[in-house]
Amino acid sequence: MFTVKIKNMPHINVDKNLPGIRSLMAFSPETAEPMGELANLLLRTNEGLSMAEREMIAAHVSYLNDCFYCHQSHGAIAVCYLDGDESLVDHVKKDYEQADISEKLKSLLSIASGVQKGGKYVTEDQIEKAKNLGATDKDIHDTVLIAAMFCMFNHMWMALQPAHLQIFPHIRLEPNK
Repeated sequence: MFTVKIKNMPHINVDKNLPGIRSLMAFSPETAEPMGELANLLLRTNEGLSMAEREMIAAHVSYLNDCFYCHQSHGAIAVCYLDGDESLVDHVKKDYEQADISEKLKSLLSIASGVQKGGKYVTEDQIEKAKNLGATDKDIHDTVLIAAMFCMFNHMWMALQPAHLQIFPHIRLEPNK
């Protein structure tokens, strides 16, 4: 799964007291503000998609990107919204097609998976299927933006290697090969 490499310090100097992406946000407040605002607009609403569904999309895309911190933290938030159903969230991250979720959410996760590969991997058939299963244009819009935003956040966090979770202060988790 993951190999562990000893890592003495991050690629850039960040506040080691802030885990994950929080350290990068504090490093550059002028970019953090609009990024945080976008994240809150997309994740902290029940308009159309529930907050649990939004967090599962974020966790799934982060899992596909091998971003441990993000798929763990957003998976944990989804678990809270789902009254502690950790097995469901793990199933969604690893194999959403077999998870006990709505067909509509499965179709949206298919779109999010396409976005994770690159925008051109989202097909008309995926969009049509999602709409036929009850997804609105807003649901599709938000799914695409959540997936794209988490691709950016995941890549930013992994590329800059800020101080990792405090429980792993000197380790870097390498992606699957």
